[in-house]
Amino acid sequence: MTQHLAAPSTGTSDDAPGHRSGWWQDAVIYQVYPRSFADSNGDGMGDLEGVRSRLPYLRALGVDAVWLSPFYASPQADAGYDVADYRAIDPMFGSLLDADALIRDAHELNLRIIVDVVPNHSSDQHDWFRRAVQDGPGSALRDRYHFRPGKGPDGELPPNDWESIFGGPAWTRTTDPDGTPGEWYLHLFAPEQPDFNWDHPAVADEFRSILRFWLDMGVDGFRVDVAHGLVKAAGLPDIGSDSQLKLLGNDIMPFFDQDGVHEIYRSWRTILDEYPGERIAVAEAWTPTVERTANYVRPDEMHQAFNFQYLSTFWDAAALRDVIDTSLAAMRPVGAPTTWVLSNHDVTRHATRFAHPVALGTQLREPGDRELGLRRARAATLLMLALPGSAYVYQGEELGLPDVTTLPDEARQDPSYFRAAGQDGFRDGCRVPIPWTREGCSFGFGSGGSWLPMPLDWGGLSVEAQTGVAGSSLEMYRAAIAARRAHPGLGAGSSVDWQDAPEGVLVFARPGFLCTVNTTGSPVRIPVRGSLLLASGPGTVTFTDTDTDSPGADGVHEAELPADTTVWWTV
Repeated sequence: MTQHLAAPSTGTSDDAPGHRSGWWQDAVIYQVYPRSFADSNGDGMGDLEGVRSRLPYLRALGVDAVWLSPFYASPQADAGYDVADYRAIDPMFGSLLDADALIRDAHELNLRIIVDVVPNHSSDQHDWFRRAVQDGPGSALRDRYHFRPGKGPDGELPPNDWESIFGGPAWTRTTDPDGTPGEWYLHLFAPEQPDFNWDHPAVADEFRSILRFWLDMGVDGFRVDVAHGLVKAAGLPDIGSDSQLKLLGNDIMPFFDQDGVHEIYRSWRTILDEYPGERIAVAEAWTPTVERTANYVRPDEMHQAFNFQYLSTFWDAAALRDVIDTSLAAMRPVGAPTTWVLSNHDVTRHATRFAHPVALGTQLREPGDRELGLRRARAATLLMLALPGSAYVYQGEELGLPDVTTLPDEARQDPSYFRAAGQDGFRDGCRVPIPWTREGCSFGFGSGGSWLPMPLDWGGLSVEAQTGVAGSSLEMYRAAIAARRAHPGLGAGSSVDWQDAPEGVLVFARPGFLCTVNTTGSPVRIPVRGSLLLASGPGTVTFTDTDTDSPGADGVHEAELPADTTVWWTV
């Protein structure tokens, strides 16, 4: 087991006496998608040794922790979210020795490591499932999944009307050992991802053991995939709807956000609390409301939950203020931080989502206005980092990367792309490897190309091209994270103090700090108090009353905020 980190001091909580302390309360956490981060052996696929080699970059960026998407042994039917062995590393990513070295190096750099755990489903190549199919009806192992006879005279119809997130029925029929059609099994995602039956005690026992395995390896926590999906309603009742299932809907489904999941996470919390160094769990819980999300982070359950309502909100002042208020209010009673996020490996990068005049959803295939999208994305980042709580950064967003919308169809690998009507299928665009250098066959990603083709102009967006360049997206992120860490009014907390502002503008205060956000397409003049700390674009703020160091007699500047700009002020 690696030597574990001591808990660092957290940011000042602005208004929550007795608020639970913990490093996660105000952490900036960076998501690494291992296959697309750095390739150490030239096979075109990122790996753990590649991640390890780039840890100093992440330390210099200023983040507190690194979340690694799955690297477990897997047939890769869904990019590693179909796990065949939860205690083994897939050879394409390296070995357990590589994982151990990565964790050790990260801790030496004072970076924490969070790993994915995938408890809703396994791979169809998992030993339990393979044996369950091979043994046929009556196998005790079938009780660890959801096997059911079909409907119809010959069992030719699925057991119920549930749809897969990836499109099509959520059921696939097996073939019995004698070659005849057999029972059906449930998979809310791809057919290669059969859902576990969490009513079976062996499943709960197995995952408690898996958690301990990785905690003993030294990981600092787990991001829990599909945390809302483990428990299904008794009897697996029909929904009565033929509309395609979406992850973020308005209703509680019989397979999502069932109350029984919370007993599971309470048992997990007791395990996490046994280990030193404040190990955490983070819920990927797509729920109908942020109030339902708050249930996952009650004091005896998980520590963080992704705020997908915030991620799904378009660049609009009124909508943003509403979701911020709702999110903070929902988390306040349970004493948990609000966890903000703008992009991840499952949605179109926000530099592309915001490149359109109106909201078009979270998975797009149209590039929009690149300049507009980048300007809004930078402004959205400063807004997010000014809010109380924790923030997640998806790899490459610090470079201002857009989604790659020009991928040829034959290059796509997202399984939902190949299943009609499922989840739109355009997740490959945000998974293209990130550029490190101006030149090279894969711009420093590796010596052997990349598993998804990289745009020819990405050298200009690379880490090398942006490092030390004033006004670059990378330097803005570095400056923002450093300022957030240094300013006593930023970081942990549970509220903001909204100020009067024109339509389309957000202004809020935190102790010694003011954030101004112009979401409109035109410059806006507003009075501001204090000194300029950071802006989302170089040279964006014009003072109309005096210079930047000499406010008016009442201590107030008259400032003109350009379109789609966020500015931080110290007061």
